[in-house]
Amino acid sequence: MKKKQLKYDQAYMRMALEWAKLSYCDRKKVGALIVKDRMIISDGFNGTPTGFENCCEEEVGDTKWYVLHAEANAILKVASSTQSCKNSTLYITLSPCKECSKLIHQSGIKRVVYGNKYKDVSGLQFLEKAGVEITHLKELK
Repeated sequence: MKKKQLKYDQAYMRMALEWAKLSYCDRKKVGALIVKDRMIISDGFNGTPTGFENCCEEEVGDTKWYVLHAEANAILKVASSTQSCKNSTLYITLSPCKECSKLIHQSGIKRVVYGNKYKDVSGLQFLEKAGVEITHLKELK
């Protein structure tokens, strides 16, 4: 990887980490940015849909089924705009699950840069099979 690209990747990942802090979820805070031609076209963090209470967990501690993942939120923001994810890069603080990986591929994102690895790596395996470039930056705090 080129040194200049690595510097950009690290900078965008720091921004995704800041975005993760906006999440109301207690169990895990995840942030995402979608970048195209060195311009941020969308952002997202995990949380409940618009109009719902800002509480992501049930009383027993499980995540509510309708919580949206950070990358899904970012992709949905693009879908409701005049932009397109085609040939863009997704920066995400946690590697995508298998459900979000389908959205990533179908939306035209060509590169995924992630920080921490999710326990289930089948999403990453799917993206690799689909020809999406995957970059793992060092573990994040």
